[in-house]
Amino acid sequence: MKKFLAVYIGTQGARERSGWDELDEAKRKALEAKGMKAWMDWGATHANIIVDQGGPLGKTKRTSRSGISDIKNTMAGYVIVKAESHEAAARLFENHPHFTIFPGDSVEIMECLPIPGQ
Repeated sequence: MKKFLAVYIGTQGARERSGWDELDEAKRKALEAKGMKAWMDWGATHANIIVDQGGPLGKTKRTSRSGISDIKNTMAGYVIVKAESHEAAARLFENHPHFTIFPGDSVEIMECLPIPGQ
C-alpha cells in the first residue's frame, strides 16, 4: 500500500459561505459536538489505514534565503493514510465532516513518494 498525506483546507470564503460565525453559541457548540463525533467515527472506521492521526495546524512561519517571516496559508490540519491508489485515498474523504459539518473547504490528498536514491 502507498502512503498519502491529506491536508484539510480551510478558507475564509468557505467559512463565510457556511454561516458558521453567524450561528448563535448554542447552535455552534451543538454542531461542534456533532462534527467531532462524526470525525472520531471517521477515524475509528478508518483506523486500520491511518498511519499518522495528524491533527490541527497552527500559525505558519516561512524560512527562506530572505530569513524568517510570518505567513498565512489555508492548511488547517492533516492526516496520513495508506491506500492502494491515489483515487482510493481521495475517496476516503468523500463527505468528510471537515466540510460537511464544519466550515472547512476541502481535503487535498497527495502521495508520499520515496526519497530518490534510497
